[in-house]
Amino acid sequence: MAKLSNSIEEFLNELIEEANGALEIQRSKISDHFNCAPSQINYVLTTRFTPYKGYYVESRRGGGGFIRIVKVQFQDEEKSYDLFKEFIGDSITKDKGDLLLEELYKRNRISYREREIIRVALSDRALAGSSDKNALRAHILKNILLVILS
Repeated sequence: MAKLSNSIEEFLNELIEEANGALEIQRSKISDHFNCAPSQINYVLTTRFTPYKGYYVESRRGGGGFIRIVKVQFQDEEKSYDLFKEFIGDSITKDKGDLLLEELYKRNRISYREREIIRVALSDRALAGSSDKNALRAHILKNILLVILS
């Protein structure tokens, strides 16, 4: 199953790249292309194309349904910050925070060293004294993003 998921992810990424960062396609066309169930497409979308990895996904089901995948661009820093702030919300887990940091690193917004320093600062161990680590982590991450995206 992992091989099929990887193939679907690669296929969608190529289409997104060809479409300059925004793709609209019918789920049935993808499942027909890979001869798989639509639920497999849903799995890939929910695990590989997440906000924490820099994607916005909209899905409409039914006969005329479609999937719209938009790769978040960093040209407009204010909009990017608002989008990330919305994704983080009032609380974020360590794993999701790490995914967001990985995406910032892949997009050359932070260095490897910066990523590791932030990751350690947001770790459960560093936040051990807090009664709500995920809320504190979200607050810290949003403030870090203000600096990174400004």
